[in-house]
Amino acid sequence: MAKKWAFRAILAYALLGLILYAYLFYIAGSGVPESFKGSSADPSTFMNAKEILLSEDFSKIKNLLFFLSTPYEWLLYFLIMILGVSRMFEKWAKGTVKNGFLQTAIYLFWLSITTFIAIFPFQYISYQVSKAYNISTQTFSMWMKDETIDFWVNYLLMLIIVSVLYGLMKRFKQRWWLAAWALSVPFTIFMMFIQPVLIDPLYNEFYPLKNKELEAKILSLADQAGIPANHVFEVDMSEKTNSLNAYVTGVGSNSRIVLWDTTLEQLTDDEILFVMAHEMAHYVEKHIYIGIGIYLLLSFFGLFLASKLMRGIVANYGEEIKVDRVASLRSLPLFLLIISVLLFAVSPFSNWISRYQETRADRYAIELTQDKEAAITSFQKLSKVGLSQVNPPLLVKIFRYGHPTMLERLNMLEQYKMDTKEKEDPAESSP
Repeated sequence: MAKKWAFRAILAYALLGLILYAYLFYIAGSGVPESFKGSSADPSTFMNAKEILLSEDFSKIKNLLFFLSTPYEWLLYFLIMILGVSRMFEKWAKGTVKNGFLQTAIYLFWLSITTFIAIFPFQYISYQVSKAYNISTQTFSMWMKDETIDFWVNYLLMLIIVSVLYGLMKRFKQRWWLAAWALSVPFTIFMMFIQPVLIDPLYNEFYPLKNKELEAKILSLADQAGIPANHVFEVDMSEKTNSLNAYVTGVGSNSRIVLWDTTLEQLTDDEILFVMAHEMAHYVEKHIYIGIGIYLLLSFFGLFLASKLMRGIVANYGEEIKVDRVASLRSLPLFLLIISVLLFAVSPFSNWISRYQETRADRYAIELTQDKEAAITSFQKLSKVGLSQVNPPLLVKIFRYGHPTMLERLNMLEQYKMDTKEKEDPAESSP
């Protein structure tokens, strides 16, 4: 029975892969509508023919990898359960030590190693594709260093979470999800507080912005926006990527304004000020706190659904998936599978919220800087350097885009210009 279920799952994944490939490479269109030809949103106005071709090819490959990787994760968790691998890891852990925390650490280590090895091909292909299209500048050793850091950071965080979660499952058999959610509130806020000062520096070196003249302009902009900032941080990303980025991270006194050195090298000061004004908008409009609130709300219902689904699946199919009870460590792949499916299912909604916030941030940045030309050219450069599609397929936008498409953003900027002009014309024609 287990082999039959495993075969069917693998076959279903293969068929899904073929459907996704056909959709992304042959069915879905990503060209610019005729009405946008010649506008600032038309790639031919800021990319040459080769760059347009490369952006299409690169985006299709990355989109395919994205849509294949998540179901692959589901398949992996399913196979780990149904083939008895998770049960074997639990037996190894219990047969090695008697301490419950150490058993969890051993079980989680074997599960983490297994998933890391199984998912590694996707990670490596993604890295090689980025290298081939001149997006990534990392050497293999540098890339592996980041992957190793990722593994241990995720392992340590998961060890804390899983130890607490399964402790709650044993103590509160019916309401463990509610206790877990209650503890997730302070944990989430704590992680956002320490992320900029403890975790981010593990991957990159942060230092005060070298260009003091530009820093003064950014801090002046921050002052206009009412953001309490004394420094702007620069991070050396050119040794890893050619992509551009800037962001405001952290909460409270640990908030940071951060610029990638690639952004400093490839954007003008006016374009950088627009990008920073956009990032400042998230702080001003409290998008970080709204995001925390939405996340906690979704996690409340997510944990509730996970508890119901786990109980029902274990009760009806426990023998087939080799899980005897919900509170057993061997049920962790089932929990991770359910959470991953729920996160994917809710991603269209969370992405829609994010796109709405990003649109508001774009408008705020225009109003703060009063420089729409810099806004347009900065978005064009972001598309060109990142080889991103200006008008991605609908499913890609729904499931992958937390930002509006470049077509939407650039069109909004052009419309904003036309609206401004229309408001000025009556005054110019009045006696």
